[in-house]
Amino acid sequence: MQQLQKGDSKLLNAWAFYDWANSVYALVISSTIFPLYYGALFRQKNIEEIALFGISIRSEALISYVTALGFLIIAFISPLLSGIADYLGNKKFFLKLFCYVGAISCMSLYFFSLDTVVLSLVSYLLALIGFWGSLVFYNSYLPDIAHKEQQDKISAKGFSLGYVGSVILLLICLAMVMSVEDGQKLQMMQYSFLLVGFWWIGFSQYTYYYLPDNKNSNKLHRNVLFNGFKELRKVWHQLKELKPLRRYLAAFFVYSMAVQTIMIVAAYFGEKEVQWGSDSKRTMGLIVSILLIQLIAVLGAWLTSKASAKFGNIKVLIFINFCWILICTYAYFVITPNDFYIAAAFVGLVMGGVQSLSRSTYSKFIPENTVDTTSFFSFYDVAEKIGIVIGMFTYGYIADVTGKIQNAILFLILFFVVGLLLLLRVPKK
Repeated sequence: MQQLQKGDSKLLNAWAFYDWANSVYALVISSTIFPLYYGALFRQKNIEEIALFGISIRSEALISYVTALGFLIIAFISPLLSGIADYLGNKKFFLKLFCYVGAISCMSLYFFSLDTVVLSLVSYLLALIGFWGSLVFYNSYLPDIAHKEQQDKISAKGFSLGYVGSVILLLICLAMVMSVEDGQKLQMMQYSFLLVGFWWIGFSQYTYYYLPDNKNSNKLHRNVLFNGFKELRKVWHQLKELKPLRRYLAAFFVYSMAVQTIMIVAAYFGEKEVQWGSDSKRTMGLIVSILLIQLIAVLGAWLTSKASAKFGNIKVLIFINFCWILICTYAYFVITPNDFYIAAAFVGLVMGGVQSLSRSTYSKFIPENTVDTTSFFSFYDVAEKIGIVIGMFTYGYIADVTGKIQNAILFLILFFVVGLLLLLRVPKK
């Protein structure tokens, strides 16, 4: 097939469609069905803690620590692989590799059990690594396939497609879970994990068909392995001359810590802390609230794109951070399902917007004629992942020590306050 030109609508749509394919992991595994399944396994055994390597760990802290470990691994390996991808011109290969590792690991969650908790957590870990690892190479394609004036719009379209596609699969999973008696619900949840893997692999083929593959004749050798870290160091030194980008990255690092942590732990918070009344109401209520987040997030991403065109990206990001501070303050007092629904609606409104706008704003701050965009996006992703490690570890530690998840949520307000203050230092254009 003839390679499509940069800016071609068919190429842009194919790139954005990968969000449709992979976002089912973020919604079904990370946000709804798996947290419900994970919590149900502990309730089934009537325990809140589990012994791991001789240490007793609370359920919510355990999943937080494993999640933090996953992001730490991603932060380390993504520069290695991006360096290889730059040298060999094969980032499409790595995009596929992480996709398949993630999707197959999602399917292996079918066998997740507390009796084999270490092996089960490895499946969860690999699914997380597959999803986030693929995004390193997916995001780096944005400046390659879209002109600057197209990037905000197509970035928002990607997130919107992801929300819509993942909602469709979640509704299918919800129908499966609610169609059976309580004793069979866990089985239906296990089938949902299989569906995620098939969906992710199947729909990503459309993206792979059109994305350019710039593989060259270079041969891999030992020195290439550390090219990624060399490129990160080069980007770090370049930041000294790129004051707007440096200031934006500092702000992004801090507020993204809190955003990503909240997105990951929201379902575990709702599953455990909200007084649903029964297991059936918990399942239905949590899925409905997450669906609410996803659907409103489509509107949020669109509104944010419009607002950024009118007021500028940085001003809109400052406003969004202020909204997050209010939401976290409210979440501290959430007890009833209605409280949780209200919080979910406001989270949805700012969640889609802050993700798409953060990605496209960073892309705009990269120098105009930069050829090696992968290194800049690798730096972006490493900063994001290290931030998530700090956020998840902080969340897990505070929840474990105090025994109250609300204390950890309240602590995240500090990240948003600092992020907002740092954004005020970023040039508005």
